[in-house]
Amino acid sequence: MPAIAKVMPTKASENTRTVAANQSRAELYQAGKSLRDKCPRTSHAEWKAPRGRPDPVELVLQSEKGRIPDLLPLRHGRMVRSAFTFYRGSALAMASDLASTPATGVRVQCCGDAHLCNFGGFATPERRVIFSINDLDETLPAPWEWDV
Repeated sequence: MPAIAKVMPTKASENTRTVAANQSRAELYQAGKSLRDKCPRTSHAEWKAPRGRPDPVELVLQSEKGRIPDLLPLRHGRMVRSAFTFYRGSALAMASDLASTPATGVRVQCCGDAHLCNFGGFATPERRVIFSINDLDETLPAPWEWDV
């Protein structure tokens, strides 16, 4: 089984809530508060490597299958600068590490690189402007907490 299959959930979380279109703002607020009670922000303050944690370097090497070989040394050079640049360049290793962390059950299309420069305004066919992500090179369905 490829490493990515171990990270990506195979079914929706039991805690996933469906938001009905007719819920009031107060009901939505209360639903959010109940999720926060279930998974408080303080639960994300520390991280411990889970037992049997895959080797992050092996995950990076697995994720390179199908990439342009001549560009891999450039990628590696950027990734070795710091832990931040390593994680930024290795979405699979980050997802593997975050898979054992607390989550509310709210799932999104996670980009793993959620900073302001990776979002922008886009025109729709209805002549409206929407605000959305513009960097989708390594995304996966995941808990929303992974992008916070």
